[in-house]
Amino acid sequence: MFKRPDPGTIPFTFDGREFHAHEGDSIAAALLAAGELVTRTTPVGHAPRGPFCMMGACFDCLAEVDGVAGVQTCLIPVRAGMRVARQHAAPPDELDAA
Repeated sequence: MFKRPDPGTIPFTFDGREFHAHEGDSIAAALLAAGELVTRTTPVGHAPRGPFCMMGACFDCLAEVDGVAGVQTCLIPVRAGMRVARQHAAPPDELDAA
């Protein structure tokens, strides 16, 4: 549904797999174009979430980027060599202990 005819030229990884983005793509746009719809899970129920609003209002596109959790992937442009990973929420009891 979001696939492009060519893969782009900027290499980055998502969950350890290599992807390619176009110049100016946000991480979220590049992932959607590659068919990756889920960037995180919710703390309660571990429901899958992914890019929704594409303008930074909903926080559904959060992921870990270069070791930093909670990054809004719709707002950050892809850079060569960037490491992106799904953000898996901690179980609710672990959140209460923090």
